[in-house]
Amino acid sequence: MKSHKKLKIFGIILASLVLFWTIINVIPPKKNIENNPFAVDKGSLPMIAAHRGGAICNPENTMLAFREAVNTYNVDVIESDLYITKDGYLVYNHDEYIDETCNINGDLSLDEVKKLCEDETKRHYIKDMTLSELEQYNFGYYFTDKDGNRPYENATNVKTMGLQVATVDKLFDEFYKTNPDLLFIVEIKNSDELGYKACKILNDTLNKYPEYIDNIVVGTFHNEIEKELKSKYPSLMRGAPTGTAAKFVLTQYLGVNIFDTSDFACLQIPTSYDLGITVNLNKKTLIDRAHRRNIAVQYWTINDPDEMRELIELGCDCIMTDDPELLKSILEEYK
Repeated sequence: MKSHKKLKIFGIILASLVLFWTIINVIPPKKNIENNPFAVDKGSLPMIAAHRGGAICNPENTMLAFREAVNTYNVDVIESDLYITKDGYLVYNHDEYIDETCNINGDLSLDEVKKLCEDETKRHYIKDMTLSELEQYNFGYYFTDKDGNRPYENATNVKTMGLQVATVDKLFDEFYKTNPDLLFIVEIKNSDELGYKACKILNDTLNKYPEYIDNIVVGTFHNEIEKELKSKYPSLMRGAPTGTAAKFVLTQYLGVNIFDTSDFACLQIPTSYDLGITVNLNKKTLIDRAHRRNIAVQYWTINDPDEMRELIELGCDCIMTDDPELLKSILEEYK
């Protein structure tokens, strides 16, 4: 009799948990953001985001690369990282130092430069250089095209060719009138005080280009910079930091997404996490759950054609790639 009663109680608890889980997955969750320009309409093809301006097609993070990405490959989004210079300019570069993307070390080979940079004291850091100092160098010097050539190794007029380091204000100014719908994904790479300054400079620059304020999503790996953005610049859309993104993914997989209290606009993720075991993130259920909250799902950094096709068919919002030329050609297959 007692065992029957225990079984009944267990059944009631189990039924209650199932009912609770069903209810929280049926109730429409609160949207993270009401209007999200980074989210595509249902059934639409994903946006093309040129990672570093399209590092396979052109010298990364240069105005040449950004111009080609927009004017030739018709990308929807420019994506890159930001660092602050010694004199307070925001420039695009993947690393905090410039040795591997320009000729600051003379005619050393790229392998020699990488070896040199193993000693961190030999690196040329952006934070220690003024913009005018940075603009002396050819940021197309080490670029190798798809045929294995180095077409800009001996460039003489780097400014005219767009091979100088690119700044935020120059990029905005380049496309503001001709491409008012162009979108931007940026990551503030500096931490602490330099990161705070970078946030302010970015916000002040956007105030000069008001049409772009709603066209940009800002990310960071630094918790203090995330708090700074959230508290002082709430009008700027934010991407999910790594920890927040992982938490969001976990709550979606467990079906308890109602307990997720994040307020980011874009979920920027690879196709998998390596947590000792591989956790695949290229899942339609994950994309659909994010879409219920009007979160745009953006995958990085995808340069393989089969992966591109898989993500297109899953219905993601954006594919970040170093090869916008390739992604553009694949998207043509679906039109």
